[in-house]
Amino acid sequence: MRTKAHICVLLGLVCGLTMSSVSYAASDKSDHAAATVKQKVVIQISDNDPKKWTLALNNAENVQEDIGKGNVDIEIVAYGPGLPILKLDSPVATRVADAIAGGVKVVACENTMRKTNLTKDDMLPNLGYVKSGVPEIMHRQQEGYAYIRP
Repeated sequence: MRTKAHICVLLGLVCGLTMSSVSYAASDKSDHAAATVKQKVVIQISDNDPKKWTLALNNAENVQEDIGKGNVDIEIVAYGPGLPILKLDSPVATRVADAIAGGVKVVACENTMRKTNLTKDDMLPNLGYVKSGVPEIMHRQQEGYAYIRP
């Protein structure tokens, strides 16, 4: 009788260890899968301040360096007082162009452009345009984008 009890205990331990190993392997794979999911970031710029723009562009660059350009989608949304920095005569025009060339999407709010009498001809090349800046940020957050406002 004792032998049967020992065998049952031994079988229970073996089954428990086997299940733990399978569970650990599965969790390790899910952790790896989570680590390879593409990250998404939306950055709000609504200040007409070159220092804020420089900070936002630095944030975007640092995220790309840390996570890898191919592992993150970054969108900078400019509206309200932050929009004029995207004009052709911008003090950060070169940095914005470099960010766009590096894969950062920079979009301008058409509502702000209309209210300030700006046209696409007044703006830096290669920008994206959205009807309204705030709803764009809201939609991106609903899509799982992390929100940053420097």
